[in-house]
This record gives sequence, structure tokens and C-alpha cells, in this order.
Amino acid sequence: MNKEYLINQLNELASNFNLDFEKEVLSRIIDFSQFKVYPKGTTIRSIDDKAVMVGIVLDGLVRCYYIDGDGNDITRGFIVPGGMCLDEGMLGYDKHICMWESVDESTLMLCDTAKLHELIFENNNLKNIWIELLERALRYKIYRENQFLTENATERYLHFKKHYPHLSKNVSQKHIATYLGITPESLSRIKRAIKDN
Repeated sequence: MNKEYLINQLNELASNFNLDFEKEVLSRIIDFSQFKVYPKGTTIRSIDDKAVMVGIVLDGLVRCYYIDGDGNDITRGFIVPGGMCLDEGMLGYDKHICMWESVDESTLMLCDTAKLHELIFENNNLKNIWIELLERALRYKIYRENQFLTENATERYLHFKKHYPHLSKNVSQKHIATYLGITPESLSRIKRAIKDN
């Protein structure tokens, strides 16, 4: 891929999240990154794999999920273009604590975690962007906890549809249900009840 094209694409994705990267910084990140296309349904990383790369979704959709004690997968979240995935290494984990898979054919920019950390701490603008990303992640975590403590399943589903309208049509109902903390059968009942009203 042409480097100038990649810089423009990354800037476009960043602007969707109101982030402003310097061209030189993006150029350096590209230099220590790989680009890979994962077919739909591919396991990108597994629990206990070394967390040495962080991913940025350039195209497609990636799902992060846990495996519970009974072997069921429980969706933690969906990562859309411009979002960060495989991020455990950036948060201090040596190994991945969850599974990562491509929901659609997905193009990922895979950055060396150690080199990205080093670059963040030598560039004030990038450090500020990293702080903003961490704050957003914390707000999301608080929002999710609040949903499970104060909302019923129907309210959680309606919020999901509002915030992720394109996902509610393109993602497996089973995965949406586990994201909401309910069974697929409960999700079907909720959808029927909403449709009837």
C-alpha cells in the first residue's frame, strides 16, 4: 500500500473520532506496522496469545469476546473502522485475556506494542491523544456497568440499536444477545414485543 494513501486513510478515520494526528507521527507508526486482511469468521488472536501487537481496524468489523466456565462465548464489544483492537498489551497485559475475531472481512493495521508505547511517551501530541482514548475507554466501561445495574434488557437493546444501528442488522443475534447479557431467545422476545408496539 502507498504510504501517503495510508496516512490519508488514517487521518480520515481519526477525524471521525475527533482525533488529530501529526503526519510525521502517522508515518512513523506505519513504518513499524503490518497490514493484514482477515476473512470473515477468522480468529485473529486467542486467549493467552502474547499481546505484542495492537490493531487498528481500517475496514470491516471485529468482535472481542470472553469464554466462560461452561465454554460459552460472551461478547465484550464490537470494533468498527478507526477503533482499536488487540489492545491488552497497551494496557499492561503480557497475554490476551479475550478472543478476537473478524465478523466481516476486516483489514487491520497491526502495530508493535512496545514501539507504539515508546512513541507515545516521546511525543506530547500523541500522549494527549492516548489520554483521550483512555478516557473514552473508561467512560465506555462506566456506561456499560451502569447499563447492567440500572437498565432492563429491553432498555439495553434499545440503546444498542440507537448507538450501533448498522450493527443491529449485520451482526449475529447470538452475539448481540451475549453483548446485552441475555439469551438469543430473550432477544427474539424483546424484538417481537417492540415490533408489536
